[in-house]
Amino acid sequence: MGISMGINFKALLGLAMAVLLSACGHDARDGRNTQYIGGGGRVNQSASHDTVSYWDGGSASGSPSAIIDLGDQRAYFYKGGKLVGVSAVSTGREGYGTPTGNFKIIQKNKDHKSNLYGDYVDAAGNVLQKDIGVRTHPKPPGAIFDGAKMPYFMRIVGGTGMHAGFLPGYAASHGCIRMPEFMAEKFFNNLAMGTPVTIRH
Repeated sequence: MGISMGINFKALLGLAMAVLLSACGHDARDGRNTQYIGGGGRVNQSASHDTVSYWDGGSASGSPSAIIDLGDQRAYFYKGGKLVGVSAVSTGREGYGTPTGNFKIIQKNKDHKSNLYGDYVDAAGNVLQKDIGVRTHPKPPGAIFDGAKMPYFMRIVGGTGMHAGFLPGYAASHGCIRMPEFMAEKFFNNLAMGTPVTIRH
């Protein structure tokens, strides 16, 4: 009995390791394999679900609204006051805090690109300087600014909005609310202009 339990434990450990390794995503921004984290599990940005995020709003009706909880690093979607979706998020890191308060969706752009953060590239598109801020990194002669992609962008206030992006498992953005792409698309398709959004601690 002790031998079979040992074999079962090894088999389970091997299976768990395979699942963890297969869940590694790829961050196209830096060309390296990176891990997309939601809650306690690894999340592939192209997956249809993760350990936190879910969507159950297909048949729900009523006025939409959203709450972003900075402490929980979660976004909550409501229809008619009923919770129908939850997403893991990554909000503003220290020095780039996400503002709190009651806001509304003031702009939507499926193919938005940052005008502040991105890369300097040459005329052929080759990266000269990576992950720069235009306010802090002087542009090299002949360089072109290539703004970071922010798919499914939903502007809330100022330069802050929700969009698809990298989730390291903690607050790490320049102030925006990053979400897994599959959830950003759901929020984008269901949050109309003027929809109320509350951001709280």
